[in-house]
Amino acid sequence: MINRIDEKFQELKKGGRKALIFYLTVGYPDMVTFMKLVTALENFGADLIELGVPFSDPVADGLTIQRTSEVALKQKINLKKSFLLAKELSKKSNIPLIFMSYYNPIYHYGLQKFAHDCKKTGISGVIIPDLPPEEATPLKNILKQDNVNLIFLIAPTSPQERMRMISKESQGFIYYVSLTGVTGAREKLSGTIKSSLHKIYRFTKKPICVGFGISKPSQAREIGKYSDGIIIGSALLNIVERYKNKRGLIKEVEKFTSEIKVALRS
Repeated sequence: MINRIDEKFQELKKGGRKALIFYLTVGYPDMVTFMKLVTALENFGADLIELGVPFSDPVADGLTIQRTSEVALKQKINLKKSFLLAKELSKKSNIPLIFMSYYNPIYHYGLQKFAHDCKKTGISGVIIPDLPPEEATPLKNILKQDNVNLIFLIAPTSPQERMRMISKESQGFIYYVSLTGVTGAREKLSGTIKSSLHKIYRFTKKPICVGFGISKPSQAREIGKYSDGIIIGSALLNIVERYKNKRGLIKEVEKFTSEIKVALRS
Protein backbone atom coordinates (compact mmCIF):
# COMPACT_ATOMS: atom_id res chain seq x y z
CA MET A 1 0.00 0.00 0.00
CA ILE A 2 1.35 3.41 -0.98
CA ASN A 3 2.26 5.86 1.77
CA ARG A 4 -0.08 8.88 1.82
CA ILE A 5 2.81 11.36 1.54
CA ASP A 6 4.11 9.60 -1.59
CA GLU A 7 0.55 9.49 -2.96
CA LYS A 8 0.07 13.22 -2.33
CA PHE A 9 3.31 14.17 -4.13
CA GLN A 10 2.35 11.97 -7.10
CA GLU A 11 -1.02 13.74 -7.25
CA LEU A 12 0.64 17.18 -7.04
CA LYS A 13 3.14 16.30 -9.77
CA LYS A 14 0.36 15.13 -12.09
CA GLY A 15 -1.48 18.39 -11.53
CA GLY A 16 1.66 20.50 -11.94
CA ARG A 17 1.22 21.92 -8.43
CA LYS A 18 3.57 22.66 -5.54
CA ALA A 19 3.06 21.29 -2.02
CA LEU A 20 1.84 23.68 0.65
CA ILE A 21 2.79 22.28 4.05
CA PHE A 22 1.88 23.97 7.32
CA TYR A 23 3.36 23.35 10.77
CA LEU A 24 1.26 23.54 13.93
CA THR A 25 2.32 22.87 17.51
CA VAL A 26 0.13 20.03 18.80
CA GLY A 27 -2.48 21.32 21.26
CA TYR A 28 -1.72 25.02 20.72
CA PRO A 29 -3.32 27.35 21.72
CA ASP A 30 -5.70 24.75 23.20
CA MET A 31 -6.88 21.34 22.02
CA VAL A 32 -10.23 22.47 20.59
CA THR A 33 -8.76 25.39 18.60
CA PHE A 34 -5.87 23.20 17.42
CA MET A 35 -8.32 20.64 15.96
CA LYS A 36 -10.28 23.42 14.27
CA LEU A 37 -7.08 24.85 12.79
CA VAL A 38 -6.06 21.54 11.18
CA THR A 39 -9.54 21.14 9.64
CA ALA A 40 -9.50 24.76 8.46
CA LEU A 41 -6.05 24.43 6.86
CA GLU A 42 -7.17 21.34 4.96
CA ASN A 43 -10.31 23.13 3.78
CA PHE A 44 -8.32 26.19 2.74
CA GLY A 45 -5.95 24.19 0.54
CA ALA A 46 -3.04 22.85 2.61
CA ASP A 47 -1.61 19.65 1.12
CA LEU A 48 0.14 18.21 4.19
CA ILE A 49 0.25 19.13 7.88
CA GLU A 50 3.32 18.87 10.07
CA LEU A 51 2.39 18.37 13.73
CA GLY A 52 5.06 19.56 16.15
CA VAL A 53 5.15 17.48 19.32
CA PRO A 54 5.95 19.90 22.19
CA PHE A 55 9.35 19.36 23.80
CA SER A 56 11.11 21.14 26.65
CA ASP A 57 14.42 21.62 24.78
CA PRO A 58 13.59 22.33 21.10
CA VAL A 59 17.11 23.00 19.77
CA ALA A 60 16.06 23.63 16.14
CA ASP A 61 13.16 25.93 16.97
CA GLY A 62 13.03 29.71 17.21
CA LEU A 63 11.16 31.85 19.73
CA THR A 64 7.68 31.45 18.23
CA ILE A 65 7.70 27.65 18.33
CA GLN A 66 9.42 27.67 21.73
CA ARG A 67 6.60 29.84 23.12
CA THR A 68 3.84 27.70 21.61
CA SER A 69 5.52 24.53 22.91
CA GLU A 70 5.65 25.98 26.43
CA VAL A 71 1.90 26.69 26.32
CA ALA A 72 1.16 23.18 25.03
CA LEU A 73 3.42 21.55 27.66
CA LYS A 74 1.55 23.41 30.40
CA GLN A 75 -1.59 21.73 29.07
CA LYS A 76 0.16 18.35 29.50
CA ILE A 77 0.49 17.74 25.74
CA ASN A 78 3.05 14.97 25.23
CA LEU A 79 3.69 12.26 22.65
CA LYS A 80 0.89 10.04 23.95
CA LYS A 81 -1.66 12.87 23.81
CA SER A 82 -0.35 13.89 20.39
CA PHE A 83 -1.18 10.41 19.11
CA LEU A 84 -4.71 10.65 20.56
CA LEU A 85 -5.27 13.98 18.79
CA ALA A 86 -3.82 12.61 15.53
CA LYS A 87 -6.23 9.67 15.74
CA GLU A 88 -9.19 12.06 16.10
CA LEU A 89 -7.96 14.13 13.15
CA SER A 90 -7.53 11.05 10.96
CA LYS A 91 -11.16 10.06 11.53
CA LYS A 92 -12.43 13.19 9.79
CA SER A 93 -9.53 14.24 7.58
CA ASN A 94 -7.76 12.91 4.50
CA ILE A 95 -4.72 15.18 4.71
CA PRO A 96 -1.36 13.41 5.24
CA LEU A 97 -0.07 14.07 8.76
CA ILE A 98 3.62 14.28 9.69
CA PHE A 99 4.99 14.26 13.23
CA MET A 100 7.92 16.54 14.01
CA SER A 101 9.48 15.37 17.26
CA TYR A 102 12.87 15.31 18.91
CA TYR A 103 14.38 11.88 19.43
CA ASN A 104 14.35 11.76 23.24
CA PRO A 105 10.54 11.43 23.64
CA ILE A 106 10.42 8.81 20.86
CA TYR A 107 13.22 6.76 22.43
CA HIS A 108 11.51 6.78 25.84
CA TYR A 109 8.16 5.94 24.26
CA GLY A 110 9.72 2.86 22.62
CA LEU A 111 10.64 2.67 18.93
CA GLN A 112 8.38 -0.28 18.10
CA LYS A 113 5.41 1.21 19.96
CA PHE A 114 6.04 4.59 18.33
CA ALA A 115 5.98 3.07 14.84
CA HIS A 116 2.82 1.03 15.54
CA ASP A 117 1.05 4.05 16.99
CA CYS A 118 2.01 6.15 13.95
CA LYS A 119 0.31 3.57 11.76
CA LYS A 120 -2.73 3.23 14.04
CA THR A 121 -3.35 6.98 14.31
CA GLY A 122 -2.74 7.98 10.69
CA ILE A 123 0.74 9.50 10.93
CA SER A 124 2.34 9.04 7.49
CA GLY A 125 5.78 10.50 8.17
CA VAL A 126 8.18 11.58 10.89
CA ILE A 127 10.77 14.39 11.03
CA ILE A 128 13.36 14.19 13.83
CA PRO A 129 15.74 17.18 13.61
CA ASP A 130 18.24 15.83 16.15
CA LEU A 131 18.51 12.33 14.65
CA PRO A 132 21.13 12.21 11.84
CA PRO A 133 20.75 9.53 9.13
CA GLU A 134 23.90 7.74 10.38
CA GLU A 135 22.12 6.94 13.67
CA ALA A 136 18.61 6.44 12.29
CA THR A 137 18.77 2.94 10.78
CA PRO A 138 17.07 1.05 13.68
CA LEU A 139 14.12 3.46 13.74
CA LYS A 140 13.96 3.71 9.95
CA ASN A 141 13.69 -0.08 9.61
CA ILE A 142 10.96 -0.26 12.26
CA LEU A 143 8.98 2.60 10.67
CA LYS A 144 9.30 0.95 7.25
CA GLN A 145 7.46 -2.13 8.54
CA ASP A 146 4.51 0.13 9.36
CA ASN A 147 4.72 2.12 6.10
CA VAL A 148 5.79 5.37 7.83
CA ASN A 149 8.28 7.65 6.07
CA LEU A 150 11.33 9.03 7.88
CA ILE A 151 12.08 12.46 6.43
CA PHE A 152 15.54 14.01 6.79
CA LEU A 153 16.71 17.61 6.68
CA ILE A 154 19.50 19.04 4.55
CA ALA A 155 21.16 22.17 5.93
CA PRO A 156 22.59 24.91 3.69
CA THR A 157 26.02 24.20 5.21
CA SER A 158 25.95 20.49 4.21
CA PRO A 159 28.88 19.40 2.00
CA GLN A 160 27.96 17.90 -1.37
CA GLU A 161 28.61 14.29 -0.33
CA ARG A 162 26.39 14.70 2.71
CA MET A 163 23.64 16.17 0.53
CA ARG A 164 23.91 13.08 -1.66
CA MET A 165 23.73 10.70 1.32
CA ILE A 166 20.73 12.46 2.93
CA SER A 167 18.92 12.58 -0.44
CA LYS A 168 19.30 8.81 -0.67
CA GLU A 169 18.12 8.16 2.90
CA SER A 170 15.15 10.54 3.12
CA GLN A 171 11.71 9.12 2.41
CA GLY A 172 8.60 10.91 1.14
CA PHE A 173 10.44 14.14 0.46
CA ILE A 174 13.64 15.96 1.38
CA TYR A 175 13.33 18.87 3.82
CA TYR A 176 15.73 21.63 2.77
CA VAL A 177 16.48 24.12 5.55
CA SER A 178 16.54 27.55 3.93
CA LEU A 179 18.83 29.21 6.47
CA THR A 180 21.38 28.54 9.16
CA GLY A 181 20.11 28.74 12.72
CA VAL A 182 16.65 28.07 14.13
CA THR A 183 13.11 28.28 12.75
CA GLY A 184 11.29 31.60 12.58
CA ALA A 185 9.71 33.98 10.07
CA ARG A 186 12.26 36.10 8.18
CA GLU A 187 11.93 39.27 6.12
CA LYS A 188 14.65 38.08 3.75
CA LEU A 189 15.77 34.58 2.77
CA SER A 190 19.21 33.37 1.72
CA GLY A 191 20.28 33.99 -1.86
CA THR A 192 21.89 30.53 -2.10
CA ILE A 193 18.67 28.45 -1.92
CA LYS A 194 18.30 28.12 -5.69
CA SER A 195 21.88 26.94 -6.30
CA SER A 196 21.73 24.50 -3.36
CA LEU A 197 18.50 22.95 -4.65
CA HIS A 198 20.01 22.55 -8.12
CA LYS A 199 22.87 20.58 -6.52
CA ILE A 200 20.46 18.30 -4.64
CA TYR A 201 18.30 17.67 -7.72
CA ARG A 202 21.40 16.29 -9.43
CA PHE A 203 21.39 13.46 -6.86
CA THR A 204 17.68 12.68 -6.62
CA LYS A 205 14.24 12.65 -8.20
CA LYS A 206 12.56 12.84 -4.79
CA PRO A 207 10.51 15.96 -4.03
CA ILE A 208 12.36 18.73 -2.16
CA CYS A 209 10.42 21.09 0.09
CA VAL A 210 11.89 24.23 1.63
CA GLY A 211 11.23 25.31 5.21
CA PHE A 212 12.52 27.71 7.92
CA GLY A 213 11.86 31.43 7.51
CA ILE A 214 9.15 31.56 4.83
CA SER A 215 6.59 34.15 5.90
CA LYS A 216 5.30 36.05 2.85
CA PRO A 217 3.56 35.28 -0.47
CA SER A 218 6.50 36.79 -2.40
CA GLN A 219 8.89 34.31 -0.73
CA ALA A 220 6.50 31.42 -1.43
CA ARG A 221 6.26 32.44 -5.10
CA GLU A 222 10.03 32.65 -5.50
CA ILE A 223 10.87 29.38 -3.75
CA GLY A 224 8.01 27.58 -5.49
CA LYS A 225 9.71 28.25 -8.83
CA TYR A 226 12.61 25.92 -8.07
CA SER A 227 11.34 23.49 -5.40
CA ASP A 228 8.50 21.00 -5.04
CA GLY A 229 6.89 22.76 -2.11
CA ILE A 230 7.21 24.97 0.94
CA ILE A 231 6.78 24.52 4.69
CA ILE A 232 5.45 27.37 6.83
CA GLY A 233 5.38 27.23 10.63
CA SER A 234 6.33 30.33 12.61
CA ALA A 235 4.48 32.80 10.34
CA LEU A 236 1.26 30.81 10.80
CA LEU A 237 1.78 30.40 14.55
CA ASN A 238 2.38 34.16 14.86
CA ILE A 239 -1.15 34.67 13.48
CA VAL A 240 -2.56 32.08 15.88
CA GLU A 241 -0.74 33.80 18.75
CA ARG A 242 -2.15 37.22 17.80
CA TYR A 243 -5.74 36.08 17.30
CA LYS A 244 -5.99 33.09 19.66
CA ASN A 245 -8.69 34.64 21.88
CA LYS A 246 -10.55 36.39 19.07
CA ARG A 247 -13.37 35.29 16.81
CA GLY A 248 -11.43 36.30 13.71
CA LEU A 249 -8.70 33.62 14.03
CA ILE A 250 -10.00 31.19 11.38
CA LYS A 251 -10.73 34.06 8.97
CA GLU A 252 -7.16 35.37 9.37
CA VAL A 253 -5.76 31.87 8.80
CA GLU A 254 -7.92 31.54 5.68
CA LYS A 255 -6.67 34.90 4.35
CA PHE A 256 -3.01 33.98 4.94
CA THR A 257 -3.40 30.46 3.48
CA SER A 258 -5.17 31.66 0.34
CA GLU A 259 -2.54 34.38 -0.27
CA ILE A 260 0.26 31.80 -0.03
CA LYS A 261 -1.69 29.32 -2.20
CA VAL A 262 -2.23 31.93 -4.93
CA ALA A 263 1.46 32.90 -4.81
CA LEU A 264 2.54 29.26 -5.21
CA ARG A 265 0.37 28.89 -8.30
CA SER A 266 1.65 32.05 -10.00
